[in-house]
Amino acid sequence: METKYLKKIAKLAILIFFLSSCNYLDIVPPATPDFKDTMKDRDATLGFLYSCYAGVRELSGNWILRYYMSTDEFVEPALYQHDEQYMSYNQVTPSAHTGIGPWGSCYNNLGQCHLFIKYIDELKPDNVTEQDKVRWKAEIKFLEAFYHMELLNAYGPIPLINKYIQQDTPKTDFPGRSHYDVCVDSICKWFDDASVNLPATVPVEELGRATSTACKALKARVLLYAASPLWNGAFPFPNWKNPIYESGKNGKELVSKTYDQTKWTKALDACNDAIQLSTTDGKRQLFDIESSEILRNNDKLNLPTYIGADSTFRKKVMQMRYLMTSTEEEGNHEIIFGVLQGETNVISECIPHGVTLNSSGNPIGGWSGASPTLYSMEHFYTKDGKLPEKDENFYPKENWLESAGLSNTNIIKLNAYREPRFYAWLSFDGDEYGQLMNDGSPLIINVRSSDKKAQGYNPSLYQRDNSQTGFFIKKLVQPNMRYRKDGGNNMRLTPRPYLRLAELYLNRAECYANLGETQKALDDLNVIRRRAGIPELSTRDITPENDILQWVHQERYIELWGEGQRYYDLRRWLEAPEHLKAGTREGLNALQKADPSFAEFNQRTKINQPFQWANRMYLLPITNSELYSNPNLVQSPGY
Repeated sequence: METKYLKKIAKLAILIFFLSSCNYLDIVPPATPDFKDTMKDRDATLGFLYSCYAGVRELSGNWILRYYMSTDEFVEPALYQHDEQYMSYNQVTPSAHTGIGPWGSCYNNLGQCHLFIKYIDELKPDNVTEQDKVRWKAEIKFLEAFYHMELLNAYGPIPLINKYIQQDTPKTDFPGRSHYDVCVDSICKWFDDASVNLPATVPVEELGRATSTACKALKARVLLYAASPLWNGAFPFPNWKNPIYESGKNGKELVSKTYDQTKWTKALDACNDAIQLSTTDGKRQLFDIESSEILRNNDKLNLPTYIGADSTFRKKVMQMRYLMTSTEEEGNHEIIFGVLQGETNVISECIPHGVTLNSSGNPIGGWSGASPTLYSMEHFYTKDGKLPEKDENFYPKENWLESAGLSNTNIIKLNAYREPRFYAWLSFDGDEYGQLMNDGSPLIINVRSSDKKAQGYNPSLYQRDNSQTGFFIKKLVQPNMRYRKDGGNNMRLTPRPYLRLAELYLNRAECYANLGETQKALDDLNVIRRRAGIPELSTRDITPENDILQWVHQERYIELWGEGQRYYDLRRWLEAPEHLKAGTREGLNALQKADPSFAEFNQRTKINQPFQWANRMYLLPITNSELYSNPNLVQSPGY
């Protein structure tokens, strides 16, 4: 087990939603003379506590641009050679690209947490009250649950480490993997124990620290995953077990081989508890149109024109844009647990190139790197709240890539008359990406032109940074984003949700759907649909071709698009083999030639990258070095 503690002094952007910082302290093994200084007084002890949160930020470091991106939502240029590409190509092995997963980070940070608990009482820091200690110990218990949860999601059954392990512990005494259900029970208990002594909400200056609301919400997610097919009787490697290590009554077994309906009931109860606390003492609510209109007016943005949209529809589009780019202080109370990133790379990768020209006449802008797939463009709803393929009032599928005959003839029928989230979060040829993006003027996407002030394929100007599909992402980009001719911009970092209230409603809807309570599932889906500005569902919409569980999956795909959920959803539903197999990811014909004609560009085209699926990709592998260090460990199946 990795229990190294690196001596480091660096500025830590503490896991809060706003820009503040504290110092990493000298965190060194307790045998050294200066270890006591890590808890000499209240400030030092708080610094130690905050360093225990560092793994949360590290795990979310590139957020959607780690292994979470290896899904069917969007792709990057092959030349990037990023971690998630190795994942989606099935190139991760115990000896290659092993830094992708959270193993080392989580176990190192668990060691840090256990050091804190071991010495908080012994070192007797000055000006620390018993009330302080009670809350801080609860925060550590929360982090203990959080890091184990991340490990469980990525590796399945894992070793459970609930105390400090001495560095001289014989490697034969390290625990092996515990049964998946034992891991779930332990993590849920840690969240429960932590919630007792944590506040339901915290002031702005403490956002990002553990709350009882976050405990309840994350516990609900753990139980939802445990009830899902992957871990509820349908694991594709049912005979996988420990060769040596035994964990309690389960012996060497690691996964349950039979379906258990009560797991859905447990998940439902947890969702009910989480929603009840979130919407009362937790003071969480879905981001509303009134708050977004205040921001829009403050940003002095007019309502842009959207196809076939009235003023209310356009306000809904802006509401969904601000949902992902506004803060608690600005009236966004939807995030239950989140992290403020320390760099703008993710945003820059979404923004197209050729936004404007600098004073020397050279193009400036983003990287055009993150490119939504054609599947994404086809699986947001129409304005009537249905999938385009299933909406009898929408264009026939064979005509989707034709011009819609609008004032901007580059806009194809597929991109006309869609729902607000489509226009808020995705972008396409002829779309207004931002009203102020072009040095105070609108940026209208022109992806068929290679001009240096356009967004089309131009390998001489942009060797790697060309859209792979002809589409772009707006979800993380602030509506008033502006590039200036002097090369500067007003890009800002806002909190990215690890879990927000909308997810809880979708989680509960999934529980209801699996328990046969269709109307209650519809009620929760309609909470999300009302906020999104699309028609609500009724029992008339439930058909054999589109049953309630399909509606849940569809709504979850759209609402949580690009937030890192899809990686685990496809796996836990056992749908990854179909959606992530070779040959399924498509875009438009965006990379064949510069300045293509309308017909040349608007062709359904396979993305030329070696995507594939193998069942071993349900879990990440453990590195060979860890297996050598711990003889009780068994490798993930298929590696």
